[in-house]
Amino acid sequence: MTTIGIDLGTTNSACGVWTKDGVKLIPNRLGEILTPSVVSLDTNNELLVGRGARQRLINHSDRTVATFKRLMGTDHTVFLGRMGFNATELSSLVLRSLKEDAEAFLGEPVSSAVISVPAYFSDNQRQATRQAAELAGLKVERLINEPTAAAIAYGLHEKQEGMFLILDFGGGTFDVSLLEYFDGVMEVHASAGDNHLGGEDFVDVMVADVLARNGLSQEAIPPLDLQNLYLQMEGAKRKLGPGQTLTLTLGKKTVEFEVTQDWFIEICTPLLLRAKAPIERTLRDAKIPVSSIDDVILVGGSTRLAPFRAMVGRMFGRLPSCHIDPDTVVAMGATIQAGLVMRDEALDDIVLTDVCPFTLGTAAFNEPYVDELSYLPIIERNCVVPISIVRRLYTASHNQSVVGVKVYQGESPNINKNIFLGEIKVRVPKGPKGVEAVDVRYSYDANGILEVDVTVVSTGVNKQLVIERAPGALSDAEKEAARAKLAGLKFHPRDGEENRMLVARAERLYESSLDHRREFVGKLLDRFHYALDRQLPHEIEEAQAYMKDMLDQLESEHWF
Repeated sequence: MTTIGIDLGTTNSACGVWTKDGVKLIPNRLGEILTPSVVSLDTNNELLVGRGARQRLINHSDRTVATFKRLMGTDHTVFLGRMGFNATELSSLVLRSLKEDAEAFLGEPVSSAVISVPAYFSDNQRQATRQAAELAGLKVERLINEPTAAAIAYGLHEKQEGMFLILDFGGGTFDVSLLEYFDGVMEVHASAGDNHLGGEDFVDVMVADVLARNGLSQEAIPPLDLQNLYLQMEGAKRKLGPGQTLTLTLGKKTVEFEVTQDWFIEICTPLLLRAKAPIERTLRDAKIPVSSIDDVILVGGSTRLAPFRAMVGRMFGRLPSCHIDPDTVVAMGATIQAGLVMRDEALDDIVLTDVCPFTLGTAAFNEPYVDELSYLPIIERNCVVPISIVRRLYTASHNQSVVGVKVYQGESPNINKNIFLGEIKVRVPKGPKGVEAVDVRYSYDANGILEVDVTVVSTGVNKQLVIERAPGALSDAEKEAARAKLAGLKFHPRDGEENRMLVARAERLYESSLDHRREFVGKLLDRFHYALDRQLPHEIEEAQAYMKDMLDQLESEHWF
């Protein structure tokens, strides 16, 4: 059975398969490699995933959602119309779309995958990713950290040995990994990251500053104008240069606003400084000097930002490498790992070692400060995985009958500043405090999955439990309910996806236009619907080409 590699991204996703000729990235139903991680539900409860859904973000914002990867591992609910979804279910819809695209491309069923995740994803988030794959009908053969996947792609593409710093800066997360590649062995020395720093944050800052300069709040302008403002700022960020003047509609107010690189650097400097912190911590943890790094490799669409590249250049005194497409390099690495899982004879085997990118610990009373819980690290960050460590804990009060082992992720001595992952409770014989003991074992595997088991020392009773109350985790009953709900949703037919995307794109332009421009878009829609109604393939093909050309001209403002 074929195993595919998947980059499940915040902004875009992609998948590939290993062939005798190497990595083959799989085109989606629109013939594109990148599938936007956007889900939309129409009034008939039919799903759009990808570019067609992204076109509906403005004019159907109540039924469309993006950037939900940031909600993985939480119990947050997003409503599309009247139907509620959590991030696991939404991610499963993206995975299901990629799976169907792969099956159409390969002409055979696909039931297993290697999926990339941010290196700094918590145990909850990794478990949620596994559950999303399960809901999509995929067995996860391996979860691979995104920077590690990128390093595999570079290592096998270039056949170059040395020490590499991978900076993976995507739409929603920033990961840093320091790896060494030598003699077929890829060893991760250290990782760090920020799960709430990405390209979307730069757009948020741009929008906030524009509104502040005009004395407005987000609530003060119509949702359509706000969505258009976000799109304009996203476009301006991508074209950042000497200066560009935009006409912005902010409710009853229309303003001319000049976007310059100096303005962008001024408002985004705090975000750039945040990006420096994980880089510096990675180098500090690895105890490796900058002079020992052979190359700095950029991964993720946000690394295209000139100020970010300039900051990296100043830090390392060299230009970083980005000659493999930063949008697809993670998917390539995941695909290579999928090829290794299948043991393809054309693929040279590599040995891959990874690390736990964060500290995992529990809460404990620390003598003599028995009135206050403190953080007890069990697995320290950047330990090589797989790893299993046991610590012995004792009862803290007389006649204590239950020991609760709370599981945390983080680096702060204050447990309340760390991420709570869950709790396991076990019963112990009553007795004086400090007599009864439990052995707490943390095991962290190569997939980044944490298992915790507790043994009562005096009785030998051992409990190996799934962490309870983990936010966003689905019970067996909830998974069955989710499967039933998702099964009732149907994807639009593959052969109609291009048409749906063009219609959604035109409708968005229609709603954002006025006067003769709006009239022109309306006539385009009428003409396109007429061609679709006639159901003649050659006419539909001609109408698609004409519609796309006209919309391209309108969006690039070359029309008139």
